[in-house]
Amino acid sequence: MTTLPVDTGQGARSLDHWLAEHGEGLVALRRNIHAHPELSGAEIATTELVFERLELAGLQPRRLSSGTGLVCDIVPSVEQTTQPMLALRADLDALAMADQKDVPYRSQVPGVSHACGHDVHTTVVLGAALYYAHHRHELPGPVRFVFQPAEERVPGGALDVLRDGGLTGIDAIVGIHCEPKLDVGTIGVRSGAISSAADMARIVLSGPGGHTARPELTVDLVDLAARIVADLPTAVAARLGNSADVKIVFGSIHAGDAANVIPTSCELKASVRTPSLDVWELLPELVTSVVADILAGSGADHELDYTHGVPPVVNDGSVTDVVARAAAMEFGEHAVTGVEQSWGGDDFAWFTREVPGTYVRLGVRTPDGPTLDLHAGHFDVDERSIALGIRLLTATVDRYFAPGS
Repeated sequence: MTTLPVDTGQGARSLDHWLAEHGEGLVALRRNIHAHPELSGAEIATTELVFERLELAGLQPRRLSSGTGLVCDIVPSVEQTTQPMLALRADLDALAMADQKDVPYRSQVPGVSHACGHDVHTTVVLGAALYYAHHRHELPGPVRFVFQPAEERVPGGALDVLRDGGLTGIDAIVGIHCEPKLDVGTIGVRSGAISSAADMARIVLSGPGGHTARPELTVDLVDLAARIVADLPTAVAARLGNSADVKIVFGSIHAGDAANVIPTSCELKASVRTPSLDVWELLPELVTSVVADILAGSGADHELDYTHGVPPVVNDGSVTDVVARAAAMEFGEHAVTGVEQSWGGDDFAWFTREVPGTYVRLGVRTPDGPTLDLHAGHFDVDERSIALGIRLLTATVDRYFAPGS
């Protein structure tokens, strides 16, 4: 069991005492969610777990009309209606991939795992909500806790939150994301774009099929698929004039079942990413054109479904500064570091297009331990990050509502 870094001495705050009392329970909660992951749009048990914990704390959470996800408002003991409202966001869903860790809380659902840290995000935001539920007198202003579904599904469950009015009345929003490149106790911040746009392209090739002994008599779809995989990324980058503007990577190819049969159909799926909002708007037409050029004269028919996913998350400078100052006051200046823009996408972008917000990187790597990448089968976290995340969020709430902030 990880030791939680709290001060229970004479000068300790009520939050420190609360974390000392509930820390092991929060770790157990995270492990329960980790062992029972649910895919995007199917987070029924996870939603119910969060809902019940909030309701038992005397709060009134509201489920989203999509069936999964929820929001919950907490206001100070004496509500000040003129105050702005701050939102804190977590995501509930897991990934369609196997959990390869050898730990007691390993996923019990074959082919599904929390390899992106959403179990930690949910536990941290829920922990902050439960703390304020029992210490409402310490809450300096109204806060909405957003537990959204389907972050991993394009274009993202953030749109479900928005359709249900989940940001109505919100003046700013803060989200956290596990960062395995940063040691536990380190907080990563960045003003401006912190993530990239992420789209999906699905290409279906079709032809007459045939025998692999006579490929010249038919349309070899596997060969064409290989050409698309090899040529599409470089051709799109060439038309843009800068390979740093786009990243196209194929994650799925399915064609045929027998080694001696040229198949009649082949399906390819790719992620299409860019750090540039301007390039993001050009990509659907550009990818469509390049695919058509690659296949021209081949004899193959094709269908291309291009799904515009999420734009880059653009962090507001003022809200980012609030979090940075809160983290420095809570953990010390040394704990706050700048981070680079990621090629990863996140539907938190839909929120930051509606209200000022910031996406914060929460360090989860054990010092001197291995760096485990996101979306990897062995991904795990140093569980001290749970208490640190709750301390960061409560400090952010204090800083946001402080006079002059």
